[in-house]
Amino acid sequence: MFRVTAVLLLLAAFVSACQIGGHPARYEVIYSMEKGTASAQQPAPPAETPRKYTIGIVPKLVEIPYFNLVEDGAAEAAERLGVDIVYKGPTVADSAQQIKIVQELLDQGVDAIAVSANDPEKLLPALVKARQQGIKVITWDSDTYREGRDFFVNMVDAETLGRHLMDTLAWNTQEKGEFAILTGQEKAATLNEWIKWIKVQQEEFYPKMKLVKIAATDDDPQKAYELAKGLLAEYPNLAGIIGNSSVGPPAAAKAVKEAGLSGRVKVVGLSTPNMMADYLRDGSAQIATLWSPKKLGYLTVVLAVDALEGKRPYDGQNIRNVGIIRVNGDVVIMGEPVDFTKENVSQYDF
Repeated sequence: MFRVTAVLLLLAAFVSACQIGGHPARYEVIYSMEKGTASAQQPAPPAETPRKYTIGIVPKLVEIPYFNLVEDGAAEAAERLGVDIVYKGPTVADSAQQIKIVQELLDQGVDAIAVSANDPEKLLPALVKARQQGIKVITWDSDTYREGRDFFVNMVDAETLGRHLMDTLAWNTQEKGEFAILTGQEKAATLNEWIKWIKVQQEEFYPKMKLVKIAATDDDPQKAYELAKGLLAEYPNLAGIIGNSSVGPPAAAKAVKEAGLSGRVKVVGLSTPNMMADYLRDGSAQIATLWSPKKLGYLTVVLAVDALEGKRPYDGQNIRNVGIIRVNGDVVIMGEPVDFTKENVSQYDF
C-alpha cells in the first residue's frame, strides 16, 4: 500500500475588465473646436492633476487688425491646451509701456512670457530678469537679443521675405525709379532685418532703383498716412513705396489714391488681405504680402506650453493646425509668405 500525500493547491483567479469611456481625442481645425464633456470616471487624485499654466503674451501694441488676429489664434490654442493666457500690450508701440507690462506679468506670477519686442535693447533687462526668476521667455513677430529669450518664433525667413518685398516692387516699376520704405518701430530688430535684405536685393539685382528714404510710422495708422503724404510731396518722381509693417501699405495706398497717383506710384508690402482688398482692386496698391497672424498666435502658445514642459521645437515638427515648422538654431520659422493681388484677394478673409 502506498501512502499518498495529497497536496491541495488553492488557485485564485482574478478577472478584471476595464471599460474606457468616451472617444479618442478630436482634433479640429482652428475656429471649429468643441468643448469636452465631463468624464464619468472618478477624478484623479490632486497630486496627479496637471498644473494649469498661465502665459503672458505681449504684442507691440493692441487694437490694430494684425495683432487682434494674433490674439484670436492665441486664445484658440489656449482653449485647446487648457491653459490661461493674459494678452496685454501697449496702446501705442512704446518700449517703456512694454517693460511695465512685463513687470506686471511677473508680479502676477505667470509661467511664461511671449513678447513681440518694440525695442530689443531697452526690453532686454526686463526679459533677463524674468528668466532669472525661472520664467520661460520667448519672442515672436519681433525678436530681442538671445540672452533675453529661449527662442524666437519668426513668421518667415528674414532673407526670403526682404528680398521678396523688393522683388514685388521691382516687378511693378519696370525695375527702375526712386522708392521709399514705411517701416514700423525704428529699432524693431525684425523690421530692420527685412530692410537689410531689401537693400541687398536692390543693390544686387535692381541697379536702376534708388532707396530715397526710410520713414518710421511707430505702427500708428494716422502717422503712417501723414508720412506717406509727405513722401509723395517730397519726392515727386517717386516710383513706389514698400510698407514693411501692417499699417504702412494701406496708409500709402490711401495717400496715393487721394493724390490721384494710382498706378503711377506703386504700393506693395506687408498687410492683411482685408485691409488691402479695396486698394488692390482699384489699383492704388499692387501686391500685399503676409502670413496668417492667427496661426502665429496659435503657434506661439503651443510652443510656450511645450517649453514649460521641457520640450524644445525641432526642425520638421508638425504642429497641428499650423503645419510643418522649420528650426534654425534658436529661431523657429512658421512658413512662407503669401502674396495677395486683385486677382486672388477675395479668396482670403483675415
